[in-house]
Amino acid sequence: ALETLKMFEKKDSRVKSAAATNLSFLYYLEHELAQATNYADLAVNSDRYNPAALTNKGNTVFANGDYEKAAEFYKEALRNDSSCTEALYNLGLTYKKLNRIDEALDCFLKLHAILRNSAQVLHQIANIYEIMEDPNQAMEWLLQLISVVPTDPHVLSKLGKLYDNEGDKSQAFHYYYESYRYFPSNIEVIEWLGAYYID
Repeated sequence: ALETLKMFEKKDSRVKSAAATNLSFLYYLEHELAQATNYADLAVNSDRYNPAALTNKGNTVFANGDYEKAAEFYKEALRNDSSCTEALYNLGLTYKKLNRIDEALDCFLKLHAILRNSAQVLHQIANIYEIMEDPNQAMEWLLQLISVVPTDPHVLSKLGKLYDNEGDKSQAFHYYYESYRYFPSNIEVIEWLGAYYID
């Protein structure tokens, strides 16, 4: 894939930008950050209005820990294409890193309106409500998530934990037991179930 894409580097700016965008993403996936950054810069310089190039550039900056600057690239990508879901998702993650929780929630709620059944988006919204210490909202969103991925043991145990914290032992038992059914090696879940049976 890298060799094929490199053949397009000499073409006109739009083709060059598309090739550089893909090259940047491939290098990013291989954790070769310097190369990913070089190609992200090339892609942005070839076509300043390419939302995918701007998102890749934001990703390389994010990976280097400069979250404020990453947010700027994601916002620019969204100004050029308001339906760029990758930029919106990554902007939400960036706001989470910056502890700007309300803005992060706003990003993920907008995404939810576009991608109704995205497990990642539902998980992020539930997690933000947990950070905001709103367990009822967190549980609401986790229940929606369970309707999309009913066999995820991590989500099931998270629901069990939240119900347990709220004092609802029977619901907690239900979700912990379901989690155990799908993944019987989670020590934390086994310990909780053992303690429940002793009680």
